[in-house]
Amino acid sequence: MFSRDVSIAPMMGWTDRHARYFLRLITKHTLLYTEMVNTGALLHNDQKIGEQKRFLAFHETEHPVALQLGGSDPQALAQCATMAEDAGFDEVNLNVGCPSDRVKSGHFGACLMAEPRLVADCVAAMKDKVNIPITVKCRIGIDDMEGYQPLEHFVETVAEGGCDTFIVHARKAWLQGLSPKQNREIPPLMYEYVHRLKSEKPELNIVINGGLKSIEVSQQQLEFVDGVMLGREAYYNPYILACVDQDIYKDSSAVVKTREDIVYQMFDYIDNEIANGTELHSITRHMLGLYHGCRGAKAWRRHLSEEAHSPGADGSVLKAALLHVMD
Repeated sequence: MFSRDVSIAPMMGWTDRHARYFLRLITKHTLLYTEMVNTGALLHNDQKIGEQKRFLAFHETEHPVALQLGGSDPQALAQCATMAEDAGFDEVNLNVGCPSDRVKSGHFGACLMAEPRLVADCVAAMKDKVNIPITVKCRIGIDDMEGYQPLEHFVETVAEGGCDTFIVHARKAWLQGLSPKQNREIPPLMYEYVHRLKSEKPELNIVINGGLKSIEVSQQQLEFVDGVMLGREAYYNPYILACVDQDIYKDSSAVVKTREDIVYQMFDYIDNEIANGTELHSITRHMLGLYHGCRGAKAWRRHLSEEAHSPGADGSVLKAALLHVMD
């Protein structure tokens, strides 16, 4: 069984298979999540990448890796969970936290916090079909839900459906009047709600998400909860994960790689992907933040951003970008 001490949040448009491969080179223990996949897209609109379906495609080195699903139909979710288990995923996570209008119109995401019994039914249907963990990612509340009690009621109800792991974004989501970006920034963080949840329900695994910007802060949070989930900070500044295996997972055999080591280890992957029709920028866009805070970071980003889109761009673009940093 894998640890949930640290995980990387599912982020639409960002945590695709290329980003996850890159992040796995930095940390071998951190739990990785896919982008959210709508059940309808997975069941009816998926295409193949080689022998794998696109939405279920991942590299064998990505483990532990979880598939996040968006949906509210128990039967469809159960079918998708079965597909995820057959594909080799280590966990299926149900999205009950996304506040976007598109997601709300599809009757999934954060709006489901108002329907805990339905979420419990969805969890139960998935658990009935698979042996891998079924988890839920939610908010502390939505709209006019006030105080701790709505979160407590939601978790208690969904736990009755068999969910024992909740990843809680410690902000409320406003489904009217705020954009998804504003919903990540404007509602105040209420870490104390998540801490109380773990304190009062020690039998549950509680992972905290929202506003975590360093490993030091994450270590402090682990005194109160079972795990931390990092989001955009880990994407924009991925090298903060370099010491996670040693400092949090206490893996004495873990080697802290240099940024250059990580770049060199991407070359074979890039060559193989380009040979299979992938465009270079689809991979290197996830690497722009590797030198965040270092001399040469601007030159690194500029070269990759400008040259990776060129026709026929290959690994030589990455080598040239590395030379810019070293210069």
